[in-house]
Amino acid sequence: MEPILHLSIPVRDLAEARTFYVDVLGCRPGRVDDGWLDVWFHGMQVTLQERPDEVLADPGVRHFGVTLGAEELAHLLDRLAAQPVRWLHPVTTDFAGTSREQTKAKLLDPSGNVIELKSYADPAAAFDD
Repeated sequence: MEPILHLSIPVRDLAEARTFYVDVLGCRPGRVDDGWLDVWFHGMQVTLQERPDEVLADPGVRHFGVTLGAEELAHLLDRLAAQPVRWLHPVTTDFAGTSREQTKAKLLDPSGNVIELKSYADPAAAFDD
């Protein structure tokens, strides 16, 4: 079996979180139980735990995300452009024209969890020192 990355995050409202992750981001829903549900976020199992007391008012630098191919990132960004998304950092391209060129953005889910979406012009740059 291939490893499956797993992340569990608190959300204020489970129905609201499900709508965001499934309908807005396009994640496939997984297991569901009282107080939590799984979604598949680009190959990672993300468990959304309805725990409003644990939702951070200010997430600081805490975030999770995915690095996609340029075409897949563009497709996802087009999908999100038609949605009521709260952008923390709009789409930018850093280090343009270099081997470290990357396009990235950060958005907030309804509970304020930060999600980073990015793409590298050269995928090997993700592993450079």
